[in-house]
Amino acid sequence: MKLARYGAAGQEKPALVDAAGRLRDLSGHVEDIAGEVLSPGSLARLARLDPDTLPPVEGDVRLGAPVGRVGKFIGVGLNYSDHAAEAGMKLPKDPILFSKATSSIAGPNDDVLLPDYALKADWEVELAVVIGTPARQVSAARALEYVAGYCVCNDLSERAFQLETSGQWLKGKGLDGFGPLGPYLVTPDEAGDVQALDLFLDLNGERTQTGNTSRMVFSVAEIIAETSRYMTLLPGDVITTGTPPGVGMGRKPQRFLRPGDEMRLGVAGLGEQRQRVVRRED
Repeated sequence: MKLARYGAAGQEKPALVDAAGRLRDLSGHVEDIAGEVLSPGSLARLARLDPDTLPPVEGDVRLGAPVGRVGKFIGVGLNYSDHAAEAGMKLPKDPILFSKATSSIAGPNDDVLLPDYALKADWEVELAVVIGTPARQVSAARALEYVAGYCVCNDLSERAFQLETSGQWLKGKGLDGFGPLGPYLVTPDEAGDVQALDLFLDLNGERTQTGNTSRMVFSVAEIIAETSRYMTLLPGDVITTGTPPGVGMGRKPQRFLRPGDEMRLGVAGLGEQRQRVVRRED
């Protein structure tokens, strides 16, 4: 099952994606794709609905992030061996966890608003996990049982803020709009083997990132288990699981995002995002 949210930012409505790829409004059944709606029982009830009985969403609508009211937005650093190599960093012994501000969450096709003081903004296509059941100190063997679904994330990063200032990575990871999610939340039964998914990102039509989740240093299950050691994961929490090689920081010479750039990125079976970089007017 594929779920989505559509409408103006802050006013998104829930939707189901039918077999033909059309949005069907779910407002008559759930208020939002958030909280308890992400529990196994609620998702099972939605899966039993006949899409043909749901109102079609007409017109060209904006897609929002496919999950609402996100409580925690957690990232994982250096989780692909070939990305660690291009960054010139050692492979971590344990998952590197960091926070992204929930205010960084954006729709999959929203413009990326680049502040004039952000000079080293970078792209990172990633597989993101959405939690559906409260998880605390879970084992890797059972960790995937706590997943509501998966989606595409562009873990946009301002490298100067992230790596050239004192403190934590949050500075470079939490800018407004630097966490586009979607287009869909894809439930585990439809997503398939999450350790065998292709990822890609194109910048201005040029392929810059190509990868597969099989190259992760720590699997999705291991990441969930490790994160749940340090905090209770709640329905709607999002973990984005790291990026393959090909980011701007790793190029020679380095290349960072500029107004006018366009990105297209995706994960197999989870859909694609398209973003245009524009200068933010403060």
